[in-house]
Amino acid sequence: MKKLLRILMMALLALTVMTGCQKKTETAAAETKETATVATAAVNPVEAAAADYFINFPGNRMITAEDIFKKMDAGEDLFLLDIRKPSDYEAGHLKGAVNAAWGSPALADALNWLPDDQTIYVNCVSGQTAGQTIAVLNTAGFDAVSIRYGYKLGIAKTEGYENYIETAANPAPEPSGVVLDPALKAAAEDYFNSIPENGSNIIAAAKMKELVDTEEGLTIVSVRQPKDYEAGHIQGAINIPWGAGMQEAFADLPRDEKVYVYCYSGQTAGQTVGIMRLMGIDAVSIKSGMGTAGTGGSGWANEGFETVM
Repeated sequence: MKKLLRILMMALLALTVMTGCQKKTETAAAETKETATVATAAVNPVEAAAADYFINFPGNRMITAEDIFKKMDAGEDLFLLDIRKPSDYEAGHLKGAVNAAWGSPALADALNWLPDDQTIYVNCVSGQTAGQTIAVLNTAGFDAVSIRYGYKLGIAKTEGYENYIETAANPAPEPSGVVLDPALKAAAEDYFNSIPENGSNIIAAAKMKELVDTEEGLTIVSVRQPKDYEAGHIQGAINIPWGAGMQEAFADLPRDEKVYVYCYSGQTAGQTVGIMRLMGIDAVSIKSGMGTAGTGGSGWANEGFETVM
């Protein structure tokens, strides 16, 4: 009898242990599933693709007008996208260029006919909105490069440019059948469609100077290289040098206030602003940046505004 009782007690204990283990296993599985679900929900595909712009950094994503002319002379099959206003495009544009104006529905619609099997060369007036455009296009899945200094300060300032210009309009291609990630395409469409006709996500240096003089706690980001930042920067600016990995510092930037970005001429700042905005940061760039010889006297230092060391 005692032996039988001991056997029954051992069986009961084994059953209890097995039941407990099963519950722990089920609980652990449920927690793992919940953690995975939360982690998946936390990964925003648009932000991830935008961050990849600097994670896999190929360089400035710019080409000079001179190099574009060399490609045209060599007979290369170039896809040229002019995002200036239709009136500027009609007055003269690179031969073969198609127009899809910044601040118009045409630029968002271009996502349906731009090629995904060749590089898209983008020009605007001075290179700054082209910077934003190529940031958005690359994030969406295209291969886009901007023409340095755009049409006014780049193309039209390059010797012999008249030989590469035409006034006849080139029709947009038929929809190409390119399949983009739905979330990335929607983000790109929203970006382009949210730009007012006369807007640009750019602030004039003089207006920025007023803000610096009258407001405290502004978030100003210099994306110039450390040696140039140290030689002189806008008062209160922090330095996030342009280049691979710079997106890691974006996590420390506010999401509830405007962020002002500047570089040398406004072009890499334009790209930075494009990526920041896709990542949920209300960023704008300072027109012509700090200012270079190529910006025609425009830009913070070119306009005589003070810098600090």
